[in-house]
Amino acid sequence: MWRSLVRLQCQARVALSARYGRARLPVLWHAADLSIATSERKKFYQDVNISQREDGLFEINLDRRKLKTPGGKLFTVPNEALAVAVATEWDVQKDTLKFYTMNLTTLCNTALDNPTQRDKEQIIAAALKFLETDTIWYNVIIGSSSSIMGPQITEETKDTFRQHLGSYNFWALTGLEFVITQLKSLVLSFALVDRHLTVEQAVLLSRLEEEYQIQRWGNVEWAHDYDMYELRARTAAGTLFVHLSSESSSVKRKLLQD
Repeated sequence: MWRSLVRLQCQARVALSARYGRARLPVLWHAADLSIATSERKKFYQDVNISQREDGLFEINLDRRKLKTPGGKLFTVPNEALAVAVATEWDVQKDTLKFYTMNLTTLCNTALDNPTQRDKEQIIAAALKFLETDTIWYNVIIGSSSSIMGPQITEETKDTFRQHLGSYNFWALTGLEFVITQLKSLVLSFALVDRHLTVEQAVLLSRLEEEYQIQRWGNVEWAHDYDMYELRARTAAGTLFVHLSSESSSVKRKLLQD
């Protein structure tokens, strides 16, 4: 699961860079702010490693300098699996740091700095709003609508989703909300995170209306493909972040050698 998500994210980024260059690629230094920071900067380090603190948290070190968040906090993650994944994002950078390829780092920054200052209940409330416009059905009563106002969602259904969202820790919930905002669907996001759908399938289903319009009116020369690859990359990263944030603090040595 990890390798397939990482591979998909990397493939999508490579395709974006090769086809559309770097000018359109956005920066996601905090997931809540798409305009912050610059998209690229010259690489300023050679070696990347991780270290575990006495409290069990893991740090990322760039030439023995501790990585910090945009808010100035020490960059720490709750387990080794996530630390390895973030360190890999920094390690694979070449002469230029391309921050738009570092979605896991972005999501860690968001969880650590919490730039919108929200707690779990507020994040859950924001995620539940997508139920009102969710176009996919699942094994709860969501309802349908033929108007632009959307269906009426029962309180029982909302409580079911609220309880499920509440079962995630703050870090995993941060990643899950990111996936939900990409797919615009709680149902697709849950199906993806629970491994009932692949990233490609979830993205395709989230774009059904757009795909219908493309079939009817034609495809813009490059814009639709760009959006699809970008959506896949972000969705894959968010899903991986949810799983890594839910893992235990240990990592098999084989993972580090593959």
